[in-house]
Amino acid sequence: MTNEKREAAMERANWVAEAALDRKAIDLVALDVSELTSYADTLVLATGTSDRHTRSIVDAIREAGSQRGEKPLGVEGYDEGRWVLIDFGDVIVHVFQEAVRKNYDLERLWSDADELELSAMAAVTA
Repeated sequence: MTNEKREAAMERANWVAEAALDRKAIDLVALDVSELTSYADTLVLATGTSDRHTRSIVDAIREAGSQRGEKPLGVEGYDEGRWVLIDFGDVIVHVFQEAVRKNYDLERLWSDADELELSAMAAVTA
């Protein structure tokens, strides 16, 4: 992956994380999957506490994208609010309810991926 492409994916992952954290998403993790798959560079995983909270997180991410002129390629699972996938091309976002996240355990599935340190996440832990 070129440096320019990596920077664009990191920038997108950062504003996604910032929007999710603004809505109190928990257990946010960003994984670099660029060397493991051809369809995305970064996965962002977050947890909401209820279907309403999960949809609120998704709404914040979509609004942040809209403000940047970025529309997702697709959004799946919004109506149920248990596991919502937002596809921004190079960045794929998964917003889960806790039990669903534990059940599918994407961190284990993508255990070969490096975890990314996003500036949005650092601001929360500081």
